Amino acid sequence: MTHPEEHAEQDDRVAQDDRVAHDRSAGHVVYVYAVVEAAAPLRDRLAALRGVAEARVELLSETGGDGDGSGRPGRLALVVSSVPRADFDEAALTRNFEDLAWLERVARAHHDVVGAVAARGTVLPLRMATVYEDGDRAGRALSERHETFARRLAALRAHAEYGVKLSLPPAGAVSRTAPAAPTDSADSAVPGGEGRPAGPGRAYLHRRRAQRQAREAVHAQAGPAAAALSEAAARHASEHVRHAPQRSPLSGPSQNVLNASYLVPDARADAFRAAVARVAERFPDLRVEVTGPWAPYSFAMPPPGPDPAAGDGPDEAGPAPAREAS
Repeated sequence: MTHPEEHAEQDDRVAQDDRVAHDRSAGHVVYVYAVVEAAAPLRDRLAALRGVAEARVELLSETGGDGDGSGRPGRLALVVSSVPRADFDEAALTRNFEDLAWLERVARAHHDVVGAVAARGTVLPLRMATVYEDGDRAGRALSERHETFARRLAALRAHAEYGVKLSLPPAGAVSRTAPAAPTDSADSAVPGGEGRPAGPGRAYLHRRRAQRQAREAVHAQAGPAAAALSEAAARHASEHVRHAPQRSPLSGPSQNVLNASYLVPDARADAFRAAVARVAERFPDLRVEVTGPWAPYSFAMPPPGPDPAAGDGPDEAGPAPAREAS
């Protein structure tokens, strides 16, 4: 016996497939933001969203195999929009990836949709500009990788991503730790010259030497601080990954030393932050920044290692650049 709610879910999927087919004939492709559990209470939330290219955001259920679109536990869906083919086919993407303004718009829209979905349940983000020719191909791709995605969603449930960054202060900010320039010993040898300050030239040299020594002392703290932060944060995380240090305007005038992401259980989020804060207190001359919670962009795929269910298809899951544009 089929329940009325199952009929409703199936009708929704038929309507979605009809819209996707119509969009393809009208020169559109399917843009995919993320993988979610089809049973998640998302439809009402998605109805109010506009995504990339101001397009409506919908759920597209998997096709074939066990993915019948019924919305029962274990069934998966894609969060999708129908976007203009002229902006998202292969040639257009090659061109648009050179357009920083276009990239920022798409990245922000992608991030906003993933964030809105993550606020309602577990989400597995896909890379920005993941597109399919039509809904059938997108649904088949989801069905073919069902086991991989389902296992990853289970691992991400009740977790969020946090970032930890360690940076050296700008060169000018270190000078406050420099000792005052000493008095000139030659002046002290002259009767009545005790305590007389050094001349301008010698005082300048003393200041420069003290500033250099202070910078060297701060730089020497970077290695121990990065190791201590990594150890403390990892104790409260299920997984972690270390990214390359930032070397861009996003990192500001400070020199980035540590740029790591941690997949933290929701129940340990406070302990995670407290552990990082305790380490930061030991290194007051260094800048420690904690960001998040984020959708798990850095953990969309399992840690490196064999995954028999993944097959030979393209790795479409992974971090989107939208987080750093925020």
